[in-house]
Amino acid sequence: MTPEQMRDASLLELFGLEAEAQTQVLSAGLLALERDPTQADQLESCMRAAHSLKGAARIVGVDAGVSVAHVMEDCLVSAQEGRLYLRPEHIDALLQGTDLLMRIATPNHAPTPADIDGYVALMARLLDPLAAFAPLGTPAVPPMAEPQTPVAEPVEPVVPEVEPVSATPTEPVSAPRKSKRTTENGERVLRVTAERLNSLLDLSSKSLVETLRLKPHLATMQRVKRIQNNGLRALDNLNVHLKDQDLSLEAREALEDARRLLAESQQLLVEKNAELDEFAWQASQRAQVLYDTALACRMRPFADVLSGQARMVRDLGRSLGKQVRLEIEGEKTQVDRDVLEKLEAPLTHLLRNAVDHGIETPEQRRLAGKPEEGLIRLRASHQAGLLVLELSDDGHGVDLEKVRRSVIERQLSPVDTAAQLSEEELLTFLFLPGFSLRDKVTEVSGRGVGLDAVQHMVRQLRGAVVLEQTAGEGSRFHLEVPLTLSVVRSLVVEVGDEAYAFPLAHIERMCDLEPSDIVQVEGRQHFWHEGRHVGLVAASQLLQRPASQHSQQTLKVVVIRERDAVYGVAVERFIGERTLVVLPLDERLGKVQDISAGALLDDGSVVLIVDVEDMLRSVDKLLNTGRLERIARQGSQAVEAARKRILVVDDSLTVRELQRKLLINRGYDVAVAVDGMDGWNALRSEAFDLLITDIDMPRMDGIELVSLLRRDNRLQSLPVMVVSYKDREEDRRRGLDAGADYYLAKASFHDDALLDAVVELIGGARA
Repeated sequence: MTPEQMRDASLLELFGLEAEAQTQVLSAGLLALERDPTQADQLESCMRAAHSLKGAARIVGVDAGVSVAHVMEDCLVSAQEGRLYLRPEHIDALLQGTDLLMRIATPNHAPTPADIDGYVALMARLLDPLAAFAPLGTPAVPPMAEPQTPVAEPVEPVVPEVEPVSATPTEPVSAPRKSKRTTENGERVLRVTAERLNSLLDLSSKSLVETLRLKPHLATMQRVKRIQNNGLRALDNLNVHLKDQDLSLEAREALEDARRLLAESQQLLVEKNAELDEFAWQASQRAQVLYDTALACRMRPFADVLSGQARMVRDLGRSLGKQVRLEIEGEKTQVDRDVLEKLEAPLTHLLRNAVDHGIETPEQRRLAGKPEEGLIRLRASHQAGLLVLELSDDGHGVDLEKVRRSVIERQLSPVDTAAQLSEEELLTFLFLPGFSLRDKVTEVSGRGVGLDAVQHMVRQLRGAVVLEQTAGEGSRFHLEVPLTLSVVRSLVVEVGDEAYAFPLAHIERMCDLEPSDIVQVEGRQHFWHEGRHVGLVAASQLLQRPASQHSQQTLKVVVIRERDAVYGVAVERFIGERTLVVLPLDERLGKVQDISAGALLDDGSVVLIVDVEDMLRSVDKLLNTGRLERIARQGSQAVEAARKRILVVDDSLTVRELQRKLLINRGYDVAVAVDGMDGWNALRSEAFDLLITDIDMPRMDGIELVSLLRRDNRLQSLPVMVVSYKDREEDRRRGLDAGADYYLAKASFHDDALLDAVVELIGGARA
């Protein structure tokens, strides 16, 4: 390729990048103008986008782009100057021009000269006042196929920077172009392969782990320093006792040399320990920044998966004779690019499903007292390390009786049973493979593939999807997926003297079971949890580890949930909550039963991450084959005196466990709740001697909880302690005014402070 050809190729690539960016501006602006054609800011942005594309096309010599952008600009300028009122046919034509520009900028997909001439003629008729009300007939250019949402690519090519070139004297200078290879802050974006980025993240995570291993080494050196200091004092004491002894000169000199050498080594240890401490701190800080930066490189705004979706919803609605608008919230929510790529297909399916199945025709909506235009909302947010998506529509909802009839017709349930199915149970049938409420396959939504495909793709992301609906008012899909597949927040436990991690997204709660809490139901071990019996299984049997030989009075249980399946998994010990960097298993191992990946703990030891969905399948298999082993527990032989009960309410797993263990070790009986609502339900159903609650919690905060308690005749005398990170006087006063008896700040929290406060409020553990 000659230098001239290389330059032309670079310019064409640059034009393609600008066309991609500017057509997104045009699409968004035109959709807004369709709702209100008089929006000056949207008219201005669309006009400038068309003007910039015209100048860019002229620079690179793409005449077709100049022609299309020029007539679009003329139309928008006429609207700005009040000479033209944008009607639906104008918006349709301008969107058609947007598609043409993208085709012109896409190699191997350029339209023919006849397409361009036909479009220019179409725009001329639309701009001709005499033809304003004449029938337009069939457009010269066929409507574009449904826009395909571009998938975020792992590799972004390097684009040379090109100085803006002046347009011809008869045209204004095109605005300087900002390609997609710069961020909103103007920072340049470089080409990095996904493999190298993954390698960088892997190395940075290992670096972080290695620096953490310095901590125990430093602790050991501190211990050596203390031992040597004690040795020096012992030598000084020995020297005092030997003063009255008749020692030879050589012995006295030897004692003095030993004391001098110990003092010198003590001083050297002090200096080097201080240096090591400083080095360890700086190394851990740098390693943490390196890891956070590498992880941030994988994060992309949620908007990257939404390109073209609003246009797709609008065009699909029009093809079905419906008026539909898509509203999006949380476009800047940061998500791992791998997660974004895998979310595109299920989101597109759900959006098409909402337009086709959910939104009614304008006539139906008028009869129902709704606006003619249907509304679909998509909201993205972060919650507890998860990306939470809510996709709702204001359509007619799901016809539950039609679902019930379909269940019976497909012989998925007996007639008597189907008649008693609840709304939640009926909606779960929609996620079964091949289940559809349509009599025939259509090309609009489904294409013969139901919501089972959406559920399957979401499960691959270690997430979950739930459908809710209100008859006549619409449906709502609630999706939860990890923000990143690179790290996972987990509860690390010990099973058979080995560490295993349960992802927090699948943990409902963790608890200590007394022998009396375990009951036999139909020959299987269960315990009572949230109003129902939950099956109890041993992690040692599931993971094929030797059972623990330690005799413990209580049983450590992790309650895991995957959709409707809930089980309690008995483990030996709770190690704690950790954020783990996921390390994929060697491909040569294949699929390891009940295990999804590995990770490294702070001390460098290996932990295996549990595949909860696979583990639940293993439980079902053991149940069906009758091979599920019982967990032997030895009850207390002596009748203990009644212990005082304390309810700990905190949304932090770590804080809950810390407080629970401190109180249990002091002899109290402790129950925990994950938020204010959970705590309120526990208070109304069980008896307690003390409530310990945090303030900032989801669903119901601590202040609301205490206020409800003080208004309840049965509970208003219950002692309440607030333990919060907020330590300002106004926060303390707010908690006490709500009715708390004691306010303890977590910033100054230590064992004795909490336990002393509990004793002050309710006395010792025994009644």
